[in-house]
Amino acid sequence: MMEHAWHNYKLYAWGKNELRPLSQRPHSGSIFGSYDLGATIVDGLDTLYIMGLQKEYKEGRDWIERRFSLDNISAELSVFETNIRFVGGMLTLYAFTGDPMYKEKAQHVADKLLPAFQTPTGIPYALVNTKTGMAKNYGWASGGSSILSEFGTLHLEFAYLSDITGNPLYRERVQTIRQVLKEIEKPKGLYPNFLNPKTGKWGQQHMSLGALGDSYYEYLLKAWLQSGQTDEEAREMFDDAMLAIIDKMVRVSPNGLTYVSDLKFDRLEHKMDHLACFSGGLFALGAATRQNHHTDKYMEVGKGITNTCHESYIRTPTQLGPEAFRFSEAAEARALRSQEKYYILRPETFESYFVLWRLTHDQKYRDWGWQAVQALEKHCRTPHGYCGLRNVYQQEPQKDDVQQSFFLAETLKYLYLLFSDDSVLPLDEWVFNTEAHPLPIKGANIYYRKAAVTLPASNAS
Repeated sequence: MMEHAWHNYKLYAWGKNELRPLSQRPHSGSIFGSYDLGATIVDGLDTLYIMGLQKEYKEGRDWIERRFSLDNISAELSVFETNIRFVGGMLTLYAFTGDPMYKEKAQHVADKLLPAFQTPTGIPYALVNTKTGMAKNYGWASGGSSILSEFGTLHLEFAYLSDITGNPLYRERVQTIRQVLKEIEKPKGLYPNFLNPKTGKWGQQHMSLGALGDSYYEYLLKAWLQSGQTDEEAREMFDDAMLAIIDKMVRVSPNGLTYVSDLKFDRLEHKMDHLACFSGGLFALGAATRQNHHTDKYMEVGKGITNTCHESYIRTPTQLGPEAFRFSEAAEARALRSQEKYYILRPETFESYFVLWRLTHDQKYRDWGWQAVQALEKHCRTPHGYCGLRNVYQQEPQKDDVQQSFFLAETLKYLYLLFSDDSVLPLDEWVFNTEAHPLPIKGANIYYRKAAVTLPASNAS
């Protein structure tokens, strides 16, 4: 599957961001636009490396060395997406290979993002122009707010970048964000999805473990893991947040399905995003890494959410899950609105299968993953790559004509690792960023590659 996706990207969209398999041309409408940033290359390269696809890996590496640059392009880039895909991808490749080219490219990208952090609170804006350094938030986000899942999903990459470059600046930037979030008043212990970077005040009272919230919580646990479990502040913030979420947002349907609902203005929506399906693995990882009186509850919720996400898949004719699904008298784990019925090759459910397999070795997680592989082959594979589906509830759904870069970075990586030995990227040595780029755990991993010399802390705040 990886070779098919890569080969067709190479044939029809090489150097562009993503492939349109039906049109056999580049996807100009990708989140990185029509610039030649090679998103599929940077995002997919560590997957090629893990799979031992050396020829393809070398093609990608050579392209990055010769062609990848954010200089001389005037693009408005998402700070979050650029960080998790480009910075994250380069950092993993540096850890894997020790090739200094990747470290330099990671730093090059991170430096282009730094102007977004120039706000009164240190909470970064969502978008930054790579040429001018002008930064701003999305017009649609609650009263000029930044988004929790975006500014809260920089910690792993920036902390590791400081360690391998010896420059403390990057860690200082994310530590500032951490302090703001630690000290701010949290309504009922929960974090709203919107925060104003000028005033440091919350925006609309929307809470979610899906879109707009998701990976902030993931990075609390994973920052603690990445630090060799020394960043105790991160673990405490994680536990506080998850206990509030279990209390206020996790529910069990009449037929026994555990789900985590979005919360708007104190009202449960009884809707769960596909994006929140990663949280099965997150709860389980939280349980497996610390034994205390929450451990059993975390594991129960993690297994329950993973089962529910599997149900959202097998309750469709395509055996692939919708973008969001609801729980009501009428339906359970089912999308009801037309704009929620698509599947864009997302990885989150398979991510939870992978983590749960590694932690429990219960065969059902491999069986579920194999069902999904067969569904992808049947419905998403085309002669020139893989596409998402517009409606998973149709027998023969229309394809969306986009091969997402995260299909190579995450979806195929997690499915491959689900069937690999535990010795391939063991979870006590590696922690996956939210784009499935594995980063080494300090003190447990010989590939951490900490810089020999550390620069003094900067005065710039």
